Amino acid sequence: MSISRFNPFKKKTNINVISLRGVIGDMGRFSKGLTLENSAPIIEKAFTVKKPKVVVIQINSPGGSPVQSELIYNKIRVLADENKVKVITIAEDVAASGGYMLMCAGDELLANKSSIVGSIGVISASFGFKDLIEKIGIQRRIFTAGENKSFLDPFVDVQDKDVDKLIKVQVSIFENFKSLVLNSRKNKVDPDKVCNGEFWTGEQGIELGLVDSNETLVSYLDSNYGKNYKLRTIESKKSFFKGLVSSKSDSTNSISGLVETLYEELYWGRYGR
Repeated sequence: MSISRFNPFKKKTNINVISLRGVIGDMGRFSKGLTLENSAPIIEKAFTVKKPKVVVIQINSPGGSPVQSELIYNKIRVLADENKVKVITIAEDVAASGGYMLMCAGDELLANKSSIVGSIGVISASFGFKDLIEKIGIQRRIFTAGENKSFLDPFVDVQDKDVDKLIKVQVSIFENFKSLVLNSRKNKVDPDKVCNGEFWTGEQGIELGLVDSNETLVSYLDSNYGKNYKLRTIESKKSFFKGLVSSKSDSTNSISGLVETLYEELYWGRYGR
């Protein structure tokens, strides 16, 4: 004889749900990505409205700015500790690079079997226009005070000293990223296997320790809280995600906006999404 875990006399567990979606960082004059500034209000509401015992954060991001990723991560962890709230993070389509850093803010990490997770590494990309401007007869003129102010100038040949400097900066950022992941996941991951820039499916992430479960949110909550919980979706009065859509539409009205849109698409395209 089975016994239901539902108890009508037991106080229900309040669980607040929010979503963090998009490329992380300020994308430029026209496109606004996911930043601490625009995500802090909804994150704060998630930890305070109706005094929740659990906060669920749904993440769909290919990454972006390491600084903004860590700022948002720290915001979540500080509020979780201050309010003694458990955090569950869920990877939607993609939670990679900085998006995976946000995932690590959770006490429990969930992902669909087909979600993309990981990509623990650092990348820098740019273009070189030296041959192009020579071909069309444009002469580059630049004046600096400080020998390194023209660092990685796209209109001249790549300098070895610039590359060496960039690699040192990348290594520093990477070590910080790796440390955050290892502290979050503790003994669940092998750094040699996962801290190499590679990405995996959510199903593979279970084997690697990158995520804890491939269950759906409702299945996970039913297993851990019975039926005595109440889900509440938290949204800001004027969702900044709507602003992202309108900004993206407006951005295509100029060459600069088009470049920003293409730049954003490159982040998502890296993971086949």
